[in-house]
Amino acid sequence: MTTPTQPQAHTSIEDYLEGEQGGDIKHEYLAGQVVAMGGASDKHGFIAGSLYAALLPAARRKHCQLFIADMKVRVDHDTGSYFYYPDLLLTCDPDDKESPYYRRHPCLLVEVLSPSTERIDAREKLFAYRLLPSLCEYLLLRQDRLQADLYQLNDEGRWQHKVFTHPDDALALRSLDVAVTLHNVYADVSELLSPAG
Repeated sequence: MTTPTQPQAHTSIEDYLEGEQGGDIKHEYLAGQVVAMGGASDKHGFIAGSLYAALLPAARRKHCQLFIADMKVRVDHDTGSYFYYPDLLLTCDPDDKESPYYRRHPCLLVEVLSPSTERIDAREKLFAYRLLPSLCEYLLLRQDRLQADLYQLNDEGRWQHKVFTHPDDALALRSLDVAVTLHNVYADVSELLSPAG
């Protein structure tokens, strides 16, 4: 969750990365501007944690790196460099170890949405993340209702958008050759799995 702060002077990437190592609050970096992130809810943690647990065995089998919450992704663009904290980051590039604090070549990024972050995650980050040549999947998971939005790069190089809303729907993630049901992802948020949810 990002929270706009007062306009500030341009911060260098080096100063930003150094500041993140010692701070208690995480910040995202938007072409020189540093933006504080708010705390996450219990539902947010349950959803991200369940997906991480479901994907970790497959990530290990494929010798990929799977991170939850604290690993930044770096996006470089004409307008500058951007650092975001996705909820889950998967990279299968063995050389993607330029820094212990960020990755440049993820193949899968996941964000758990809240009403306050939905616009940023579903628009700004969707645009920014798709600038990454390595990215083939971007998954958005809602915490206020049972819904997953999966953006996948098809064999023709076009992005396809699929929406899943039923507990038995399976998210087929090509980057790990694995399928995870929404029931599994939302298992610890039972009120969203019930018919009234």
